[in-house]
Amino acid sequence: MRPDWDEYFLSLVKMVATRSTCRRRQVGALLVKDKRIIASGYNGAPSGMAHCLDIGCLRDQLAIPSGERQELCRGLHAEMNVVIQAAIYGISTKGSTLYCTNYPCILCAKILIQAGIKRIVYIADYPDQEAKTLLEKAGIKVEQAFKERN
Repeated sequence: MRPDWDEYFLSLVKMVATRSTCRRRQVGALLVKDKRIIASGYNGAPSGMAHCLDIGCLRDQLAIPSGERQELCRGLHAEMNVVIQAAIYGISTKGSTLYCTNYPCILCAKILIQAGIKRIVYIADYPDQEAKTLLEKAGIKVEQAFKERN
């Protein structure tokens, strides 16, 4: 069966996530406007920096639970990277849809609001109630992905 647009972009975002260099969670993100991909991103260390896969994870060393103290991560989140990639190439993100493997954290939620994202479609949840509250107050449509077809 031919996938609908959401299924199509969600299958691609899983592939983008495979480029992640994070030891804890592989996350991928796509920005889409008018059914066209305008940028992609995955989580990992800043360009030119050592990968966490190679040097270890500070959050693991400090036993920080998922969803807490994101500022201690040396890597960029996929959602941050996708907005940065669009900016580098001068592509407007206003009115676009974010497809992501995971629900955004509070830091990414603020960036997505400022970037003019109007819709978020994600696969897996993430334990950050403040992000959910903020995105709801901003009026961004957020949807968890449909279950995959067998």
